[in-house]
Amino acid sequence: MSLAEKLVSSFLAFELDIDIQSPVHSKRTKALKGFEKLGFPTKKDEAWKYTSLKSVIKEDFTIFSKKKNVLDFKNVKNYFLDNTETYKIVFVDGFFDPFLSQTSHDGIDICILSAALTKPIYSKIISKYFDTSINTNDSLSLVNTAFAKEGVYVHIPKNKILDKPIEVLHFASGNEAALMLQPRNLIVIEENAQVEIIETHQSLTKNPIFTNSVTEIFVGQNAHLDYYKIQNDRLMSSLIDNTYISQEKNSTAKVHTFSFGGKLTRNNLNYFQKGSYINSTMKGITIIDENQLVDHHTLVDHAKPNCESHQDYKGIYSGKSTGVFNGKIVVDKIAQKTNAFQQNNNILLNDKSTINSKPQLEIFADDVKCSHGCTIGQLDQDALFYLRARGIPKKEAKALLTFAFANNVLESVNIPSLKSRIKKIIADKLGVDLGFDL
Repeated sequence: MSLAEKLVSSFLAFELDIDIQSPVHSKRTKALKGFEKLGFPTKKDEAWKYTSLKSVIKEDFTIFSKKKNVLDFKNVKNYFLDNTETYKIVFVDGFFDPFLSQTSHDGIDICILSAALTKPIYSKIISKYFDTSINTNDSLSLVNTAFAKEGVYVHIPKNKILDKPIEVLHFASGNEAALMLQPRNLIVIEENAQVEIIETHQSLTKNPIFTNSVTEIFVGQNAHLDYYKIQNDRLMSSLIDNTYISQEKNSTAKVHTFSFGGKLTRNNLNYFQKGSYINSTMKGITIIDENQLVDHHTLVDHAKPNCESHQDYKGIYSGKSTGVFNGKIVVDKIAQKTNAFQQNNNILLNDKSTINSKPQLEIFADDVKCSHGCTIGQLDQDALFYLRARGIPKKEAKALLTFAFANNVLESVNIPSLKSRIKKIIADKLGVDLGFDL
């Protein structure tokens, strides 16, 4: 039985554990029919031209973990931010772990989606926002909707500035020989509110893990979002991350994506600007080697005038790794005075690594400022010679140049402990001690 067939047949068992009378369930059944029609994407689909899921979906994945597994804090503490107080929402094999988590209902809601989907107190927000922004032609988003049950639920009311960041951590324990996880997150930030969120998917096992995640984010008028994704998983783990962000007038939404590990990582980051004077920022650093693949697909839909978007993605590839960047900017005919910038710079550290970069602009307005650029090359040999001439060993010299290449993305990280963690991961990936304060 193929994985697609297994998912469809497992839906009946899934229904036994949920409220099938819920209005949300009609969306689940509709999404399942959509997935049955589309199936998993293949390289014949233009959006998946350079990324094949064959090696992932051939595994015999367990669709639901058979039991809850409790993790000891000492075994996972290294994945939490150091010296930073945060709200924590932790999931293990798809189950919420209350012992490792810190939720809140003190004027805000930071809790789990399963509660929000079933309790009447949340019904107004759920009916207004849940499953209203996803791409109905994306089969992976559809299958996630079909099995939507657990994930993080965040609601920040008007004028609330969160006093500390939110950490969302998804762990895979290895309880199953091969496990598929489908977290679903809903984040609503109302007018004039501010929040910082850090999301991590982490396997603790050598067993194959396939995570198909969907996050819907709604940023209200004058609201501010900083979202950080840390992707540094083991080589038998694959991640499909679909993020949909809808923004209202005068809002700011920034997403930083740090991709360092995993077998296959696909990030679909979609912005929808629904008001004027909106700022949308996407930045990313990718450093991979061996046979790893990281694929960034971005979309910014400029539908209103006087808005901005900024994209800056850096890629560093060694071994037989493969990178993909497909950035699409759409400017509607009424979206005059749009300022859209997109840049993708890449370094290939040897001749066996590959990068496929495809910036796209679809502009239907005439009074706009839009630009895109892409560079692919190797480390500057003159700069490398300069460093070595001053007594710096070759390996450390390459690491310093590589770090400098990525540093402008790091500089925009606003959480000091997170910035230090990312710098340490980069040093570990480069196999050197960079020799300065991390």
